[in-house]
Amino acid sequence: MIEEVCIVVPARDEAERLPSCLIALSTAMAHLRRSHPGVRVRVTLVLDSCQDDSVEVVRFALRGLLSVAETLTVDVASVGSARSIGVLRALERTRSAADRVWIANTDADSRVPAEWLSNQLALADAGADVTLGTVLPELHDLSPARRAAWGSREDASPPGAVHGASLGIRASVYRDVGGFEPVREHEDSRLVAAARDAGARVVNLDGSPVTTSARLVGRTPGGFAGYLAALGDAPLEAVG
Repeated sequence: MIEEVCIVVPARDEAERLPSCLIALSTAMAHLRRSHPGVRVRVTLVLDSCQDDSVEVVRFALRGLLSVAETLTVDVASVGSARSIGVLRALERTRSAADRVWIANTDADSRVPAEWLSNQLALADAGADVTLGTVLPELHDLSPARRAAWGSREDASPPGAVHGASLGIRASVYRDVGGFEPVREHEDSRLVAAARDAGARVVNLDGSPVTTSARLVGRTPGGFAGYLAALGDAPLEAVG
């Protein structure tokens, strides 16, 4: 059974979206405490190469929202490195055996649903080593062509896709496969591929889509923003 949850959130110039991200995490943590009483949960925020007001936003949020959180400030300009640093620091503070610690990953431009953590732990306690969650962009920020390409407003990304905005992994598996690689993108898919190769049980997180930014130019060269941008390259006839 999982005894501790480490939530790791990298952020790079996300002062505008950080408040809603942290409010959503606070709600999900409260839900987890009700569904899994006794499980310890903590947030680690990694502010990477920020040039905006993210530090001030987080300082205010930690006073009012998340008392069980800490902030790391780094200058690595790499989401893979930022996630890795955050996970390493979070695991240093755990007291349980690694196979009883769960690492929940999301992004600073995203809002997790209330049941996001609870559903991950239900799967972990049933034997899952990795959970893959779906994401849903802010559809009102997409152009009509991209909305049509994405699908209906109720549709999230296909189950089984890998998104750093909704990725859970058992700490023992994370350590066994070497953790996140220090790369600028695709650190999430590389981690999951390594876990699969190691024989980890990878399952889809049914429901619980994470709402994320619909920006077309992301903080990484490709990633989800690049995918959304590419949706506009197809004519509507092909999309339909």
